[in-house]
Amino acid sequence: MSVQTGLSAIVEHVVSDGDTAIALHSGSVPVLGTPRIVALFEEAACRALEGELRTGETSVGLRVEVTHLAPTKVGSTVRVEATLDRTEGRRLVFNVSASDSCGLIAAGKVTRVVVDIETFLEKAR
Repeated sequence: MSVQTGLSAIVEHVVSDGDTAIALHSGSVPVLGTPRIVALFEEAACRALEGELRTGETSVGLRVEVTHLAPTKVGSTVRVEATLDRTEGRRLVFNVSASDSCGLIAAGKVTRVVVDIETFLEKAR
């Protein structure tokens, strides 16, 4: 595996009603839900790896650490960035952040593991 630290990607997303804590059943307020932020963090990490893994390999989620700092209303644009901070064998640790027009709304780390797709699928239950 020859993935280099510093790889990064940015995802922009306009918050819709389907992204709210209410819609995601993670709260009772009509603002961007934490589960959607987690999904955006994972999406950005995956995009950073596009074209970097060998044929037959992919990455799968292992750990997500998130601090959700501020609410974001429907209609706002969220900018999510993931940067590969370090590799630990097959583990890839990304620093992630999300911002809206007012500033930082969430930050954390995403850890993904590089796996052989065929072997991984054989282990699925």
